[in-house]
Amino acid sequence: MSLRFKQLSPCFVGEASPIDLRTVHDRQTLEEIRAGMDQYGVLVFRDQHFSDAEQLDFAQRFDGTLHAKTSTAVLTKNRFGNEALTDISNVNDKGEILAAEDRRRASSVSNRLWHTDASFQDPAGRYSMLSARVVPSVRADTEFADMRAAYDALDEATRASLEGLKVHHTIVYSRHLLGFDFSPEEAAKLPGAVHPLVRTLPGSGRRSLYLASHAASIIDWPLPEGRLLLRDLTEHATQREFTYLHEWRPADFVIWDNRATMHRGRPFDDRNHRREMRRTTTLDLPLPAHQAVNA
Repeated sequence: MSLRFKQLSPCFVGEASPIDLRTVHDRQTLEEIRAGMDQYGVLVFRDQHFSDAEQLDFAQRFDGTLHAKTSTAVLTKNRFGNEALTDISNVNDKGEILAAEDRRRASSVSNRLWHTDASFQDPAGRYSMLSARVVPSVRADTEFADMRAAYDALDEATRASLEGLKVHHTIVYSRHLLGFDFSPEEAAKLPGAVHPLVRTLPGSGRRSLYLASHAASIIDWPLPEGRLLLRDLTEHATQREFTYLHEWRPADFVIWDNRATMHRGRPFDDRNHRREMRRTTTLDLPLPAHQAVNA
């Protein structure tokens, strides 16, 4: 049976019909999910009871090469033993809630800024997949913004002025905005990357802004003017009509296209309420021949 999608917001976001992604191995269903990503930018799957190994396996089966050069990897050892499984949790390796002064917590607070996963790498992130393992009793939402709709809403002159601009993305910059600083040795492992400010999405052919809190400067522009333009575009792109707020349920599994969306975590009382999530992110590389759509 073909997948069915119910749109959850006016611009984007689809909720998939009941399916157990752990059992999906056939090419047709994987292609239907990819087509859904091209259309909606964000897909919500309910009741996905992944183990860590199953999540890693699905992510690779669905979209190829996994991102493992995370900023967290330069701060601490991965408690799962695999850097491709990013720990989006507020607990340590003993399951205890992180102390307020813990460096990992201090760094993760910056996830409350609008951002795009792995934009500070080259190749950058394509799809992120977040599995909700423990959901707190208080709201701990994630907000998404549709960068395709935001681009479409720009006037013609503004769109033309953005063509050809390239932006330096560095997580060192975004963390510094909130007072967190990497050591010189840590920063050396995170040099950043340069990406176009506007990109064409290969699956749909739509144009999209490519922004993030990691976007530090526009190449060959004076620093103040470039940062002001990036700030203004972010304000434009995160207006209410372009956003969706996801309220997490246990065993939710949400996939989003980092080339077409931005997101941010909404604040919650993370010093008193435990939350555990696992993220896998794929790199924007060609799929292996046996996975490629229409290959």
